[in-house]
Amino acid sequence: MFLHGTSKINENGHLEIGGCDTVELAEQFGTPLYVYDEQLIREKAREFVRAFEESGFAYQVAYASKAFSTIAMCELAAEEGLSLDVVSGGELYTALKAGYPADKIHFHGNNKSQEEIAFALDENIGCFVVDNFLELELLHQMAAERNQQVNILLRLTPGIEAHTHEYISTGQEDSKFGFTLSNGHALKAIETALDKSYYRLLGIHSHIGSQIFDSDGFIATIHVLFRFLMEVREKTGFEAGVLNLGGGFGIRYTEEDTPLPVSEHIQAMTKTIRSLFEENDYPLPEVWIEPGRSIVGEAGTTLYTVGSIKDIPGIRKYVAVNGGMTDNLRPALYQAKYEALLANRAGEEATEQVSIAGRCCETGDMLIHDIELPEVRHGDILAVLATGAYGYSMSNNYNRFRRPAVVFVKDGRAELVVKRETYDDITRNDCSIKNTVSSK
Repeated sequence: MFLHGTSKINENGHLEIGGCDTVELAEQFGTPLYVYDEQLIREKAREFVRAFEESGFAYQVAYASKAFSTIAMCELAAEEGLSLDVVSGGELYTALKAGYPADKIHFHGNNKSQEEIAFALDENIGCFVVDNFLELELLHQMAAERNQQVNILLRLTPGIEAHTHEYISTGQEDSKFGFTLSNGHALKAIETALDKSYYRLLGIHSHIGSQIFDSDGFIATIHVLFRFLMEVREKTGFEAGVLNLGGGFGIRYTEEDTPLPVSEHIQAMTKTIRSLFEENDYPLPEVWIEPGRSIVGEAGTTLYTVGSIKDIPGIRKYVAVNGGMTDNLRPALYQAKYEALLANRAGEEATEQVSIAGRCCETGDMLIHDIELPEVRHGDILAVLATGAYGYSMSNNYNRFRRPAVVFVKDGRAELVVKRETYDDITRNDCSIKNTVSSK
């Protein structure tokens, strides 16, 4: 089994991450528990920065906070010099609470509310990524009322289908995101934005999907976008200063996954951009990207405690853990696959095939089907690997289960960065109907 980052099996036969024994982490903080390898997060962020530094392009690497958004994660991203991609008022508030520089925040989303837009304008964030014609009018109206100049990118749908799950493929024409190129909406959006005095149109944005394992989709997208930019220049005289190619860089969840090194993606993208733009006497743009999963995904491990075990001879052996779709929705939502091991018996040989079940009252609450493990016992600690992206951020209170705690580990030290929810937290916003007077 491939272990990521600082993870290893220590002399006690236990899984160790960041110099911390995961069995001890489970005892100290309880389970389920999200454990993040801080060193690996920083290394992944620096890979992107280093690749762009070597490319010679002006750039921004914006961490896509939807993958994992907490105050501590925003602080870490800021320390690494990254910009930040947010998609809601909540993510924006979290970033600002962490002291994130507002001018390095980009606001995405296909249906930003007036309240969210006002919040972002009040904080004078660095850029809005405008997604549709309603937003194009609303944002400008609100900016004009404040006499405030606003930096924008226009999100385009280039018609490129990445080789990924249909639910996370976002660049094709049949998508809720962005202005479509083929029907003329993208050109109309450019012309509209250029005609509005409170907009500073920086350039264009696209995002073609997630878990992308080769650069072909990015290269095809660059060609499509460049042809569009040439048309725009011919018809309006506008030259884009920013080309944002989004994220979607794949990571390794299982041995079936074969992601490219970050440097190869960036080299392929920047080489294509340089060739096309220079050959056509078009000024080289600043290149922006938005990695999220590829920075935090492999750095996360979720620890569970094994509970009941149900063996159906000739059919399946179910091993239930004290978590499930409330802390990792991806298997139910995307049929996502994961690898796992027994953290307290990590050095033992696999002897049986089992399926890992969650504890939610849903037949579909299965974390892993058909995995080889040592004979599993009640009380074992199961570690599911590469859960750093879209685990905590998609966690929920279905069945009124409490969201797990989150710890960062590094150099033998564990730091609690999100407390485990309490039952009081679960009911905090509930209101009683007792002693209330009903109106007729």
